[in-house]
Amino acid sequence: MYLRLIKKLQNIINRISPILAISMILILWQTLSATGSIPKFMLPSPIDVVNAFLKDFTLLMQHAGTTLMEAFLGLSLGVLLGFLVAVLMDRHEIAYKAIYPVLVITQTVPTVAIAPLLVLWQGYGITPKITLIVITSFFPITIGLLDGFKSSDQDALNLMKAMGASNFQRFIHIKLPSSLGYFFAGLRISASYSIIGAVVAEWLGGFSGLGVYMTRVRKSFSFDKMFAVIFFISMISLLLMLLVSLLQRVLMPWEKEKLKRENSRRGKKK
Repeated sequence: MYLRLIKKLQNIINRISPILAISMILILWQTLSATGSIPKFMLPSPIDVVNAFLKDFTLLMQHAGTTLMEAFLGLSLGVLLGFLVAVLMDRHEIAYKAIYPVLVITQTVPTVAIAPLLVLWQGYGITPKITLIVITSFFPITIGLLDGFKSSDQDALNLMKAMGASNFQRFIHIKLPSSLGYFFAGLRISASYSIIGAVVAEWLGGFSGLGVYMTRVRKSFSFDKMFAVIFFISMISLLLMLLVSLLQRVLMPWEKEKLKRENSRRGKKK
C-alpha cells in the first residue's frame, strides 16, 4: 500500500513538473519586464506577446496556411525521396557506399546558406521553398528507414528465402514492418524540420507565409509580434509531432500492447 502511494505521488510529480517549470519561467519573464529590469522593446512581457498574437490572429492564420501548404508538399516529397533512397541503399551495397557520404554532406551545409542559392536559381515562388524543405526533411527519413531495415530479424529473412520467397515478399513481410518504428521517429523530426525550412526560405523572398510575416514585423521593430510568431511556429511544430505520434499509434497498435505487457511485468517484479 505504501509503495503504491509513493508510485502515484511520483507519477503526479512527473506530470506537473514540466508545467511548474514553464510557469516559473513565465513568472520570471513577466517580473523582469514589469519591473523594467529589461526594456520592453528588447523583451516584451508574456501578456504583450499574447495580446499581439490575438490582435494579429486572422493575419497569422492566413500566413500559417501558406507555410503549412509548403511544409506539407515539401515533407511529402521528402518522405517519398527518403523512402526510395533508403530502399536503394539497402538493396545495393554499392549504392549505399556511393550515396551515404552525399547524404552526410547535405546535412553539413547550413540551411541559411542554401536558401539564397535556391531563390537565385528558382525565383521567389513556391519552388525554392519546397526544395529546401525536401533537402532538410528527407535525411531523417532515409537514415531511420535504413536503421529499421538493418534491424530486421535475419533468421526470419533466411527462413523466407529458404521457403522460396522473393526479395519483394521478404521486404513487405519482414523489413518494412520492422522499420515502421524507425520511420515514425524520423518522421517526427522531419515534420518539425519542414516548418523551420519553410520559414527560413520565406525570409529571403515571398508574398505570404510566417517567414514573410516575421521579416515585416522585424523591420517595423514590433518585437511583441516577433515573439508571438516565434511561439506560434513552435506550437505548430509540436502539434505536427503530436499528430505523427497519434498516427503511429493507429498504424502500430501492437506497440501499445507491447508497452502494456512490459509495464505489467515491471509491476509484478516490484
